[in-house]
Amino acid sequence: QVQLVESGGGLVQTGDSLRLSCAVSRRTSSNVIMGWFRQALGKEREFVAGVSWSAGNTAIVNSVKGRFTISRDNAKNTVYLQMNSLKPEDTAIYYCAARYGSNLALIGGDYPYWGQGTQVTVSS
Repeated sequence: QVQLVESGGGLVQTGDSLRLSCAVSRRTSSNVIMGWFRQALGKEREFVAGVSWSAGNTAIVNSVKGRFTISRDNAKNTVYLQMNSLKPEDTAIYYCAARYGSNLALIGGDYPYWGQGTQVTVSS
C-alpha cells in the first residue's frame, strides 16, 4: 500500500515561509490524487490543497489561496506544500494523504492513505 512520510514542519514567525515535503512510496499507479490536510488543536481536520499526480490539476482552499502552493516532483516521488506569509492561524499538524483515482477529493474520508503528520507552529 502507499506509504507517505511528511517533513519540513517547524516553529516560525508570522510572515515566514516553510516548505512541507511528502515522500511517496509503493504507489502502483500514476492515477493518484495527493492531498494536504491540517488539523489545529481543538478543531476538525480540513482540506488545504490537492494535486492530481498524472494531470497536475490542483485545488486549494480559499483561506490559503495566494499564500500556499502545492506541487509534485515525479522524479523524486515527492509532493510539496510551499507555505508563504504564514499566519498564527496556520498553526496545525499538517498531513499528507493519497487516494487512487482521477478526481480531486476535498474530504479526508476519501483518502485511505495518510502520513504521520508534521507540526507547523507560527508565532505572532
